[in-house]
Amino acid sequence: MKVTNAEFVISAVGPSGYPQDALPEIALAGRSNVGKSSLINKMINRKNLARTSSTPGKTQHLNYYRINNELYFVDLPGYGYAKVSKTQRQVWGAMIEKYLLERETLRLIILVIDLRHPPSKDDEMMYDWLKHYDSPVCIVATKADKIPRSRWQKHIKIIKEALVMRGGDKLIMFSSETGIGKDELWAHIAGFTHPNEPEAEKIEE
Repeated sequence: MKVTNAEFVISAVGPSGYPQDALPEIALAGRSNVGKSSLINKMINRKNLARTSSTPGKTQHLNYYRINNELYFVDLPGYGYAKVSKTQRQVWGAMIEKYLLERETLRLIILVIDLRHPPSKDDEMMYDWLKHYDSPVCIVATKADKIPRSRWQKHIKIIKEALVMRGGDKLIMFSSETGIGKDELWAHIAGFTHPNEPEAEKIEE
């Protein structure tokens, strides 16, 4: 997908703040500091549209980014950050759960994990929760540039054994530095946002 326009729209905490234009939405979930904002920036060819931070727990709302006036990326608050209070985690959890279960324009959840490490217990719990509700999921293993190419398949195998084999979902290896996986991810997203276009048919190959 060629991105010609991308903009931050709103930080929402509930349905009253969601955009009302009915564009398809692609949500990004993952543990705190896994690289969701960096992934968004790479996908849209911008350096700082989605704000990145070395401080876990920075994203506290549902951040909406409109792409080509065709779809939204929705960056969800990260999970698994222990220093956030229990009360705050419960608030975030309720907000995210309501969005994932009730948002009619949500088309796909991208579960972002770190290729360098086995999926955490939080990753497994999130994946199992999504599959329990039959949510459409794509697993994106980012930070591929941080490990040697010769070890990629070893790490992919670990992720497949922990997650993919439990649900059979698409797994894409990605790097926000080099762009590995970018085109493949856009093609997969197209299958959910533009299912009748030729590009989307590549997903089934």
